[in-house]
Amino acid sequence: MAAAVALLGGLAAANVADGASAADASAGRRKADACAACHGDAGISVLPNAPNLAGQPAIYLAAQLRQFRSGKRPSEVMAVVAKALSDADIDDLAAWYASVEIELKSTPK
Repeated sequence: MAAAVALLGGLAAANVADGASAADASAGRRKADACAACHGDAGISVLPNAPNLAGQPAIYLAAQLRQFRSGKRPSEVMAVVAKALSDADIDDLAAWYASVEIELKSTPK
């Protein structure tokens, strides 16, 4: 059991060391200008067929962008956009949108 815990701890440390957690939300904010036309300045969609990105988990956003880039998730628009993104760009964008705090308000019935 102790060996498994040590192994998992080592793997986590290796992920941090190799840049897995090196995403830069500030850089992502600067890179998100092209996204704003559909997804809004802060990730709140301005188009009815574009999803809100603000507050989504970074791991989810990064995975979706990578799937658009690879063609595993089809979208004519997003395939073109994602093709130009490096892994670092994707991680930075995901970090930016994940960092945006959203507030949910209920409406009276």
